[in-house]
Amino acid sequence: MIAILDYGSGNLRSAQQAFERVHPDVVVTNDASLCAAADGLVVPGVGAYAACMEQLIAAHGEEIIANRVHSAKPIFGICVGMQILFANGTEKGGHRGLGVFNGTVSEIKAPVLPHIGWNTVTAPAGSSLFAGVEAESFYFVHSYAAKEDVANAMTTRAEYGESFVAAVERGSIVATQFHPEKSGDAGARIIRNWVEGWAA
Repeated sequence: MIAILDYGSGNLRSAQQAFERVHPDVVVTNDASLCAAADGLVVPGVGAYAACMEQLIAAHGEEIIANRVHSAKPIFGICVGMQILFANGTEKGGHRGLGVFNGTVSEIKAPVLPHIGWNTVTAPAGSSLFAGVEAESFYFVHSYAAKEDVANAMTTRAEYGESFVAAVERGSIVATQFHPEKSGDAGARIIRNWVEGWAA
């Protein structure tokens, strides 16, 4: 079972439909027991970093994610759902994050924001998440991003005004700044690669 964490942020129906394309059992929930028992947990997110963190804390999502990290159970963070895995974010005065990854999420230095549209990425050699789609483009909608490579992880990068972190793979945790659920066949392959990684 894949659980999509419902904490009041993210296009949940779109994410659900995308994950259902590659897995028969997907639920949208904030039930801690279901999230703990799920084979994979998806953490979506749209909007401002601080607002997402506040909603996550109110829905006890911080504990749900921390328990899965401690148990090394698969997690997939998407967009702001990826950003809140970092130590902190500077948007709207700043807010602490979950601290799963080192680093700060800050505004992209680009002439036009938000960054909306399709971009190629540069994945490291041996990436399981990007297997078969290394040369494809993915759909981004954001103004903030992490800039530093994540310690002890495979860090995929993209360029928009400056280089930023487009995806992270570390142990049981993967995260993408882009929206795989809005990235067509390439995004579906990303989801499939993730599922096959823990379902094998």
